[in-house]
Amino acid sequence: MRLLILLLLNVMTFVVMPAVANAQQALLPDPVAFEKDHFAKRCGTDVSFGDGFATEQDINNDKLGDVVINEGEITCKGEKGPDCTDEGCPHNFYIQVDTGGYLMIATAQIYSYDFIQRFGNMVLVMKMHPHFCDRTDSEPCQITVRVRGTKFTTISKK
Repeated sequence: MRLLILLLLNVMTFVVMPAVANAQQALLPDPVAFEKDHFAKRCGTDVSFGDGFATEQDINNDKLGDVVINEGEITCKGEKGPDCTDEGCPHNFYIQVDTGGYLMIATAQIYSYDFIQRFGNMVLVMKMHPHFCDRTDSEPCQITVRVRGTKFTTISKK
């Protein structure tokens, strides 16, 4: 019986571990260039990027410059914010790692965000569609998150 269990665990290891290894994301040397290249391929030569397309700021309090991409600042074939809906526009959050390069840690469909200090730490206050706070009214939901390393931790929703 013990041999059967060991054999089963070994088989599971060989099946599961390659899938986990393939799920790891490659580091990007320049997320702004990566995003611009993606939309240039999608939109052809009729693409432009507004001033607020890319914002560099340290969102995870590690003293390295991170990047936030606002897809609402893209004009693709004459359409501003082609992926924006009544729930907001996609924002991609890239963290710079100390070994070099950037890792995308989150994509959020939001109206806007503020980066403020609370209790000595910088946090993101994202304004989102009310259904993200399980509400049915029309007032935007505010979700406050702290970013540590590569994880978003929700502090509050209102």
